[in-house]
Order: sequence, then structure tokens, then C-alpha cells
Amino acid sequence: MKNNFNKNVFLTTEANFNSLALELFYYQAKYNPVYANYLKLINVSPHSITEIDDIPYLPIDFYKHHVVSCQPKSVNSHVFLSSSTTGMGQSKHYVNDINQYINAFSKSFEFCFGNITNFSFRFLLPSYMEREGSSLIYMAQKLLSISGSGGFYLTNFKQLAYDLAQDIAEKRPTILLGVSYALIDFAKEFPMDLSSIIVMETGGMKGRREEITRPQLHHYLKNQFNHSQIASEYGMTELLSQAYSTKDGLFRPPPWMKINVGKTTDPFELEKFGKTGCLKIMDLSNYESCSFIHTSDLGRVFEDGSFEISGRFDHSDLRGCNLMALD
Repeated sequence: MKNNFNKNVFLTTEANFNSLALELFYYQAKYNPVYANYLKLINVSPHSITEIDDIPYLPIDFYKHHVVSCQPKSVNSHVFLSSSTTGMGQSKHYVNDINQYINAFSKSFEFCFGNITNFSFRFLLPSYMEREGSSLIYMAQKLLSISGSGGFYLTNFKQLAYDLAQDIAEKRPTILLGVSYALIDFAKEFPMDLSSIIVMETGGMKGRREEITRPQLHHYLKNQFNHSQIASEYGMTELLSQAYSTKDGLFRPPPWMKINVGKTTDPFELEKFGKTGCLKIMDLSNYESCSFIHTSDLGRVFEDGSFEISGRFDHSDLRGCNLMALD
């Protein structure tokens, strides 16, 4: 089935978000078999939904066991796989047209930082490079291709330190994006003044180190790199868009993405602004999979639309969430 969402999503504004989200909900309720069956299981008729706050969110674990797509599996051009460090199985995100992902991550980045071609990218993502199907590696490769400047380093810290020093000497705008444990290892071996570049973590120890809180991570990196702020990237296999934090741990989603918080005692009810709960994400760029995802992340959302991540929870308690504190 053809649709016009690919033309409209990235023109989303606060004024037309609600109407586009509802249109997308009706489309996915009709053409996404997994989402349609889920709505039946929870006794929700699509025609009864007239407000976006009433749209049900699909639990993220469905991506581990089902093909969550509005298109037949055979016509999807790409499948992205999660890392599955917990041993609970891999999520699979089937993407019908890879350009929808390229558009989503490109415009997400530009919403926060501006033109991609303005930057040199240095990527320190060893755990992602060591496996197949990473959406983050695909994004990094494309950003590097568009920019034309930068590289991947795996564990070659000496070369990374040299290249960063060159970027600084030549006053080249640069982003160092790394998984948490690799940034810690690099910072320990090569403490240096990176105050003039953007240092960005994408979270996760991936089983390589003991988990620490995000404030602890940022404090360490600030000290080692003589930096006032550490940036963060928030994304996941199941979402095509990303949100970024440039300071204070507050993420700001692009206009086609909206974050809500569900009560930990009742997954179908929304929490008030500033209250901690389960993050529920509307990502309108997910127009051929599912745009309404109930994540496994714990956090708070504020009135200006920004949000913070405070942990992750375990769904084993069906009445709510057993918190596994990350900070």
C-alpha cells in the first residue's frame, strides 16, 4: 500500500502533529497485523480513538518475537538487529525503504546540530562494529559518507588521539561519538583537552564494564577531557529517529517525535509532567512499522517536550515495573 507519510512526516509542526499521528495510527491499525492483533487483545477499536493521548503503545518486546511491519516481510529491504546483551533475545526492525531511515537520522541530527557537512565525525563504537545489523553503525557510516571527514577507530586509541588533536589544531568542528565503556577506556589512556569539540556518549557498557550512572560517566569524561558538557544520543533499534542532549542530560526530540510517560502501576495511563514513569515514544518516521512504542526505559518528561532517562525497568512484574537503577 502506498502512502504519503514519507512526504509529510518531516514537515511536522506542533500544529499538525496530532492530526498526522492519528492518521498514522489508523493506517497502522489497519495494515500492521501485529499492531492490529495487539489492539484486539486489549479490546481497543481503532475507530474509538479520537485523541492522541488515547493511542495504545505497542510493548517494545514485540519486536523480539514478531515482524512488526505494515509490509510483507519479503518486501522489506533492510532488517536492523539489537545487541541483545541481556540474553533476552534480539529485536528486529524491518525497514521497507532504507531512505526513510536515512531521512530520519539525518534530519534528527540536523534538528539539533545543523548541517552534517559542517562536521568531522570520530566514531568509537567497537561493540557495535563487532556484530551484524547495527542501525547505529549504518547511521554512523552514512553520516561519515555525507560529511566526508572522520573515521572509525575500534580500539586504535593512539590514532584517535592524534586525529582529534589535528581537528583541534585546524579548528575543525568535530563530534566524538562513542559507546560509554570505550569512551572511558580512551579517556583513561589518553586524557586530553577536548573542550573545543563535541564529546557524545550513546550509553551502555555492553557487558564490558560494571554499569555506572550517566552523571558519573559525564563527570569522569568532563574531568579527563577538560570539558564543561558531555552530549548524549538517544536512539534504539526499534526507532528510526534519535533525540540528542547537548547539556544537563535533557534530550530534545525532533518535531515528528513525542515522548510521554506511562505510570509504572498502570501501563495504559499517562503520568504527569515531571513524574517518573515508563517512556512511551511516538516516532512518526516509523510509518511502515509502528510509531507508538512502549519502551523499557524509565524517565521523566517536561512541559517543553524535553525528557531525561533515569533507568530501565523489568517487565517481569506485570502489575508494574521492577526498577533496575542506572542512576
